[in-house]
Amino acid sequence: MNAAGSWVIGLAIVYTAVLIFLGNVVRRRAQSSEGYFVGGRSFRPWMVFVCITGLFSGSSFIAIMELSYVKGISAGWYGVAEMVHVLIIALLLIGNFRKRMMVTISGLIGDHFGRVALGVAGAITAFTFPMWSVATTLAFASAVSAFTHIPITMAVVITALLLLIYLQSGGMWSVVVTQTANNIMFAIMFIIGGIAFFIKPGFSGLAQLAASKPAMFSLDGVGLQLIIAWFATFLINVLLAQAAFQMALSCRTVEEGRKGLLMAFAANIIFIFFGVLFGLAAAVVAPGGTRGMVQVPLYLAQVLPAPLVGLFFLGVWACALGWGAPCQFSGATSLGRDTMAAINPKITDAQKVYYTKVSLVVLTVMMIIFGILRSEQAAWWNVFAWTLRNGATFAPVVAALFWPLATKRAAVAALAAGFISGLTWYALGHWDPAKFYLNIHPVFFGMSMNILALIMVTLVEKAGQWQVGGELTAGKKNLAMGAGILTAAMVLLLVTRFGWLYKMGLFGLVAFLVVVGCFCLVLSLVGPRELEEDCGSIPQERPAGV
Repeated sequence: MNAAGSWVIGLAIVYTAVLIFLGNVVRRRAQSSEGYFVGGRSFRPWMVFVCITGLFSGSSFIAIMELSYVKGISAGWYGVAEMVHVLIIALLLIGNFRKRMMVTISGLIGDHFGRVALGVAGAITAFTFPMWSVATTLAFASAVSAFTHIPITMAVVITALLLLIYLQSGGMWSVVVTQTANNIMFAIMFIIGGIAFFIKPGFSGLAQLAASKPAMFSLDGVGLQLIIAWFATFLINVLLAQAAFQMALSCRTVEEGRKGLLMAFAANIIFIFFGVLFGLAAAVVAPGGTRGMVQVPLYLAQVLPAPLVGLFFLGVWACALGWGAPCQFSGATSLGRDTMAAINPKITDAQKVYYTKVSLVVLTVMMIIFGILRSEQAAWWNVFAWTLRNGATFAPVVAALFWPLATKRAAVAALAAGFISGLTWYALGHWDPAKFYLNIHPVFFGMSMNILALIMVTLVEKAGQWQVGGELTAGKKNLAMGAGILTAAMVLLLVTRFGWLYKMGLFGLVAFLVVVGCFCLVLSLVGPRELEEDCGSIPQERPAGV
């Protein structure tokens, strides 16, 4: 282990001790169920800001910095897609979900579709969240390994245990205080990284890179397919961002929650800028590598003294923790609060907190197992988690919000169909991170089956109880018109450009948009059959006294 590695490990140990201390300080605020799960609905805007920034911006920074080393400035589109995602939640969704006093997405499904749906949705959600946690942790661990030669899997074990220790004590309050500490480390990281950039390579180095590798400064260098996939993933996730909702809905009022989200939206610009800048700087000073999270440490070690390198990577460590902590806590909430409530409807609030703490242990074990199973491909776990969670819960959430005709059996069928079909499609593609079966991304296949199962089971189960049309509001008419245009346009595109779409890997996305268009048509046009007032006879008045 070199000097920089010693500083990285030493500072990480000190920071870990601070986080554990902070988690215990706020223990008294998390005694009640509401205090533990949603901070007593008392968060101020700055609290929502640090939580959302730590969750999304920190993880985006790691992804952008790593990819920009190889692909250049186009890696920034990942952050832009995430910004759009946060903006939509702030402007359109937080008010609706706060009125419902929502805690989790799985809880929302359960409230509308009953115990079985609650249990299944909670279990699926809990199963996928450790995948997101381990994905970012693996990316950071690769950088630590470059300095310290500590095995990547050992770094995952250490991170998982740390998350368990400080989340056990204070729940959502632990999240907010540690996210505050993480945001302070982000600022220190940016300052140190900026100093390194001006020392070497500076703007002159970027000019030389632009001359020798102009593709690094192309806006579509990562490829159109990947950029579209980023935006599609985040747009789909708007309704399913459970960890984000759990933090934002801890606010005192809708207005304060929205303000915190908008502050996080603006702050993400900084993370995009520095993520791209540091990746490009490493490409100039330490070229020839394949992974930015390995080459950036090597670059900094050439430019900065060991203590500053250690502080910089303490900021990257904070990025990993800022993503992992909310994911682990939100997943444990679904398992301990929702799934256990489905098993035992008489469960008390105190028992829900207890089972959530037990669930944190279960998810810690799962996170370690995932890290051991596939430690060489961090990004794969992210995509796999999107496929399983979004593929299972998308249609039931939409139906719970917008389609009262949907049935309990249809919701359970949709959960199972989406989860199993996404898993099967990955298996057919031999679990490859980039080459999918029939060149169709598993998330689009899973979500399509999810939607179709919900529609078909509902219409069959309620045969004779639904109608097409009826009295439509202006909003439903507009939705139907837009959905019809979208569906027709996507079908035309499939028919006329099938070869190009298949080659570019966009066939699955366009086919999914056809299914989404049909789903929107059903939501707007198909509703409960209205009772006929005139059936050919005049209702008789009841005799007096009866």
